[in-house]
Amino acid sequence: MSYSDFLAFRKTLPRTPRLSRQTVRARGVDFAVFTSPPVGAAPPLICINGGMLYDHSMLWPALSPLAIKRQVILYDQRGRGSSSAPQDPSDATIDDDAADVGALRRALGVRRWDLLGHSWGGGIGMLAAAADLSGTRRVVLVDPVWPTSEWMPILRKNVLDRLEGDQRDAVAKISEHALGTPDAELHSNYSRAVYPAWFADEEMASRFTPPEAISETGTAVLARLRRDGYDWRERLSALSAQTLVIHGEQDPLPLADPRPKSYILPNAQVVVVPSSGHMPFWEAPQRFFSLIESFL
Repeated sequence: MSYSDFLAFRKTLPRTPRLSRQTVRARGVDFAVFTSPPVGAAPPLICINGGMLYDHSMLWPALSPLAIKRQVILYDQRGRGSSSAPQDPSDATIDDDAADVGALRRALGVRRWDLLGHSWGGGIGMLAAAADLSGTRRVVLVDPVWPTSEWMPILRKNVLDRLEGDQRDAVAKISEHALGTPDAELHSNYSRAVYPAWFADEEMASRFTPPEAISETGTAVLARLRRDGYDWRERLSALSAQTLVIHGEQDPLPLADPRPKSYILPNAQVVVVPSSGHMPFWEAPQRFFSLIESFL
């Protein structure tokens, strides 16, 4: 889809609803939580953004079409955006982020909801849903990280192959070893440098300015995952909720190999979206939202 097609699609939508903001205390953190108006009897949909350094604006208003038929809930992860940081940000882990999701559901008084996670938010979402089975009805994973950390060197190679000139140099000068250190400015610079590679269409990439964000908490989580690696397969084998994995065909973060290192989720179905990179809600919105609506 070209940028003009994307604009034409957005013009067909109702006016983007205004989000209501509240502060919710959970697990010692004051979370900034944003909700669209309630719609009918459908369960709400909690949306977890990726990037580890960023706030809910990574997914809003991009996901606003989902608010037409259900209430959408977004939040800033601990130590990101307008949510407070934990007492010691350097100790933060992705397990903290995952445990926060179920705690937020209970604090909000939601009996059961659907869950959507994008990129690293997909990792958080998988872990959160596996630990909160009674509170999770269905799960949507959008271009998520793998259940193991084996994707990291593959992504780096694919990003470098896709970028050219100064853009490529900006990524190449930051080593994987350096990303294992909790240098918040370095991680912020790297996230911005990689950003153009997430798109399949060069014009779309040029139209979206890489976000700038620095988070000591998010950096600590990222550095630990890169330095130590991870393997969640045993934990995720308990995730019995019906799960839809949507993956852009041209995402430099490839789909997990369906043979030795597959998504081991018991009830997952995988749909590959043609002509889309890491952001199918921008590059293939009609297909993307149709898939989610049908699944939920």
